Amino acid sequence: MALDIKELMAKVGRIRVLTDRLVDDELSGNYHSTFKGQGVEFDEVRPYEIGDDVRSIDWNVTARTGVPYIKRFSEERELTILFLVDVSGSQSYGSSERTKAELAAEVTSLLALTAIRNQDKVGLILFSDKIVKYIPPRKGRDSVMRLVREVLAAGDGAEGGTDVAGAIRFLDGVRKRRAVVFLVSDFIFPNVSADSRETVERMMRAMARRHDLVAVKVSDPAECAIPDVGLVELEDPESGEVVFVDTSSADVRREFAAAAAEEAGGWERFFRRSGIDVLGLSTDRPYVDDVRSLFKRRARKRR
Repeated sequence: MALDIKELMAKVGRIRVLTDRLVDDELSGNYHSTFKGQGVEFDEVRPYEIGDDVRSIDWNVTARTGVPYIKRFSEERELTILFLVDVSGSQSYGSSERTKAELAAEVTSLLALTAIRNQDKVGLILFSDKIVKYIPPRKGRDSVMRLVREVLAAGDGAEGGTDVAGAIRFLDGVRKRRAVVFLVSDFIFPNVSADSRETVERMMRAMARRHDLVAVKVSDPAECAIPDVGLVELEDPESGEVVFVDTSSADVRREFAAAAAEEAGGWERFFRRSGIDVLGLSTDRPYVDDVRSLFKRRARKRR
């Protein structure tokens, strides 16, 4: 059942307080050094010094003054940050203190507030098996809170399958220039064929070439291992299919764990081969250290 407006605003308020506290100077500084601007812009000219690159000499100024000058350029710092957030049926699941949708909203808030502190723009695309909502990139704190509100509202009523390919095609239509894209999903597509999976992977590799792509993989510990609770009824939140499973069987639990590990391992291998950075999060643990680790890894690679 969807959240009523009072409950929704209370959740937004709690996330704002939480993430405001977490966006400290260290996190913000790591973010600043991690993500590149969209190019370089002219800064100034200054007198040539021994050791400067002669290719930087400004010959027009040098000719006028009779003294060698060089051009200096600085990186364009303003970035556009886009969050592609999966709000399909599987996102409503959570065996811990939060659902995957709530975790997605929290980490979106944390990353967006960090971006806003660095004067960047933030935008949002919510998707399931269709485009649920698009919010064009904007600056300002109010923009962040709207993003959080929309992710929470959509995630609470999450339903339908997952069409990552459709979300990427939509992004291509609304964003021509390079952006930093956080693709937030559990990457669980139970009803996707092998051919469709290959299409998704191919499109994600293409998106990673056009944009600075970070895959944010949200998970829940119960998706990795099923407990011994006897005969249970399980429903696929995306297709609605219901099956009965005898969890008292050691073979059933072992097969479940093996299938989950293979699915997760397949994505890990894909991200590694494709050079896509991954932020792995779980509903049962804090996430700010994971975000810091991502920023530090990227900063080391950039150096």
